[in-house]
Amino acid sequence: MSHMTQSPLQQLTGRPIIQAEEATPMTSEVTAPRREIGSEINSVFELSDVSVFYGSYQAVRQVDMSVGRKEITALIGPSGCGKSTILRCFNRMNDLVPGARVTGKITYHNEDLYADYVDPIEVRRRIGMVFQKPNPFPKSIYDNVAYGPRVNGTKKGLDDIVEQALGGAALWDEVKDKLAESALALSGGQQQRLCIARTIAVEPEVILMDEPCSALDPIATAKIEDLMHDLARDFTIVIVTHNMQQAARVSDRTGFFTADVDAEGVRHGRLVEFDKTTKIFSNPSDKRTEDYITGRFG
Repeated sequence: MSHMTQSPLQQLTGRPIIQAEEATPMTSEVTAPRREIGSEINSVFELSDVSVFYGSYQAVRQVDMSVGRKEITALIGPSGCGKSTILRCFNRMNDLVPGARVTGKITYHNEDLYADYVDPIEVRRRIGMVFQKPNPFPKSIYDNVAYGPRVNGTKKGLDDIVEQALGGAALWDEVKDKLAESALALSGGQQQRLCIARTIAVEPEVILMDEPCSALDPIATAKIEDLMHDLARDFTIVIVTHNMQQAARVSDRTGFFTADVDAEGVRHGRLVEFDKTTKIFSNPSDKRTEDYITGRFG
């Protein structure tokens, strides 16, 4: 599957920005170990003083963090701390919630993601999302994967796109002889991998995953985690997870969120600490992070 050579926001706006490095060809086979993650981040996203409001309620307060290119970034923390709210900021899904607004600044390759000239629909094509519960369309396996390219006007080469996307999601060998069958007949883990294939078929740069394994059994979860490592050679991944062991296994960097209670007794999500995953889980800088990962609360 070919990857775009133009910078991502040039597709959104026609305005030139720093051009991203050419992606390597997508493959479902492990060809090399993941590289060592350094302290410096080659950022895809930069969040500066980001807060999210629903009406007058400030759900998340003043988040500062970076998301590195072709890294897996995990967001962890107790329920109600704003992890999924921040995740939905990356592809402007909060735009679809009445009364929601985002303050501060989020840049995508140094361009303001929320600028007036940016098309949010195109943002969601370049920044795909996999949800907590597998949500295949009530169509054939083939039509699920081909849906996005067809919407984008692709008419030729659909067979190749479907095969490569299913291969990239480590599902091709399991379904290649039943592409015309209903996607709803697949197991839960296969359905989630199909949703990943459907996402990568439109060639995003970033894949957002909102607790993608919470509804899956341990065997299916292990397959998805292995798949994440494979995908991170070609895609930037941000995952929200309640499973700290999963974050430790799959991610390069981790952000720990918690919920503060103000003087009026109202809870607000806040990013406590963001660092390399190895440091977060072995030597966190904030006691609240240590208390959470050692099970003292949450």
